[in-house]
Amino acid sequence: MTYFEQIKDLASRVPDNLVDFSLPRDVARTPTQASSNFITNKEQGDWAENVIVRAINGVSERFIAVKYGKSDDLVAGEEGFDTFFHEFQNELDTIGKRPDLLIFRKSDFQEKFGYDISHIPHKEIAEYVKQAVAGIEVRSSAFLIEHYEEAMRVRSERYTQLALNIKNEILSAYRDVLSHPSREAYIKLLEGLNADTLQITGLKVPGWRSTPRLCELNELFKRLRAAIKEVQKRDYLSITPKVEDIKVVYKWIETFNVPHYYFQVFFDKVYGISFAEILKIVSDPDNEGTIFTVESDTKNQNKTTIKIRSKCGVEIASKVDEPQHESVRKEMERGRLLFYVTFKGGMAYLDVANLKKVLGIANEDF
Repeated sequence: MTYFEQIKDLASRVPDNLVDFSLPRDVARTPTQASSNFITNKEQGDWAENVIVRAINGVSERFIAVKYGKSDDLVAGEEGFDTFFHEFQNELDTIGKRPDLLIFRKSDFQEKFGYDISHIPHKEIAEYVKQAVAGIEVRSSAFLIEHYEEAMRVRSERYTQLALNIKNEILSAYRDVLSHPSREAYIKLLEGLNADTLQITGLKVPGWRSTPRLCELNELFKRLRAAIKEVQKRDYLSITPKVEDIKVVYKWIETFNVPHYYFQVFFDKVYGISFAEILKIVSDPDNEGTIFTVESDTKNQNKTTIKIRSKCGVEIASKVDEPQHESVRKEMERGRLLFYVTFKGGMAYLDVANLKKVLGIANEDF
């Protein structure tokens, strides 16, 4: 069974209401205007790619990382961007979405193409691409994952304790009010609240106002609901494949039969996961809410995004040196100014054994 045949089998198990591979991809609208935030995110993404390239090429004796993903320095609103964007959309329908990087064995690396083949038409490099060991989609995140998770642990404990304290206050001070037949169901609900059930409890604020004590009780229920909502918020950083990208990644794998991976670069660590593992995770509905969520990402034009707990992947870099950063002024047409942040330097320290494990080359020298 080829790699693509394995992916095809896994894709057939993904629920259609999550990703319907039988339907064509949604056609993207041409962006009309870039923002400072968009350019900063693009700069951060470019930095993350460079970090991975330098890390691999700096330590490996047998493999080499090459830039491959379609990219351009143009942004929406600049001359030539519309042409670039439409060519990119056409390529998505022809071969799928190029991963950001390709990994080749050095014995297959072709000097004539060099270390950046992102601007070479796919027809000229199609057979070369098929020789790659892996395609890597690099995602970046503006977080220190270890600091984030510790902060979220403390936060979750604080709101859990707050919710349980409010529950105990209600039961001890207002049980007589709740004992009325029209309100006694709340006693059973509150007695069932504990650190585990807070994660799944839905609570409606009653809206009582007819007496001072009922008003006080209603305010306590408002505070309880607010605390429960905080407890139930997603408390992990994620590897983030967009639903629309899954189809075009699938198309690329169908075209080239090269294994595909996602690397999530944080400012302190890097995690990797295979596309096959992503499909396995999202195919199991029991994983939703614990290992992954499906959200409309407000930071990415409300596109539906699958957010997989990063630590379900493999830690492929245990340390990342943060980059230098500086502000850049960019003048757009009609004199509109954009100010954004650019990143330079930084280093990822690879766990070579884990990297080889993720890439399926554990039995080869690196």
